[in-house]
Amino acid sequence: MQVEPGRVFREAWIDGVKQHYPGEPKPSYITPWDETPAWERASAAAVYEQVRTFIETSEGATAKLSRPQKGRFVALCWIAQIYKHFPNPKPSYVADWDDLPAWQRETDADIFERIEQQS
Repeated sequence: MQVEPGRVFREAWIDGVKQHYPGEPKPSYITPWDETPAWERASAAAVYEQVRTFIETSEGATAKLSRPQKGRFVALCWIAQIYKHFPNPKPSYVADWDDLPAWQRETDADIFERIEQQS
């Protein structure tokens, strides 16, 4: 059975949050796929495809990227989706890599690596 690309992204996000978030994460951070808002499901699918395409067109050379480089790619793709769905997002929704909390940087790198394992 083929799993929806957005679901893979979301499950990797939830796993990363559970592993890296200090303390108890906000419920919205670990909302199951079927309860995730439509815009967020569409964004998860779009970023999954961007990462998958990046890996594919790089012919696997992305394996040589550092975890921060992988995470930055996911974060930047996600920021573009936020701007697509929200004309005036809160600054924290579009924060640059260096301004993200460590747990989120680690989770973004985990997402890339999960997609990489499936490609």
